[in-house]
Amino acid sequence: MKNTESNDMVKEHNEEPLSLWEVACSVLAAAFGVQSKANKKRDFTRGKPGQFIAIGLIFTVIFLFAVFGLVQLVLSAAH
Repeated sequence: MKNTESNDMVKEHNEEPLSLWEVACSVLAAAFGVQSKANKKRDFTRGKPGQFIAIGLIFTVIFLFAVFGLVQLVLSAAH
């Protein structure tokens, strides 16, 4: 009986939606190509596509501004 209860608790934990932090870490790991298979499986089973799209777009905008700022910094230092 006790084993069944612990299995139910594990099952419930595995069905929880991903937190914002877990989604952000997954997006960053995927962007750099270091996402583990376990996290990929977790993302596909527990994640919501809308969360990944939103965090991915935010990451992309921040990345583009960082690259633009770095280029501007290098160009201003070259003069």
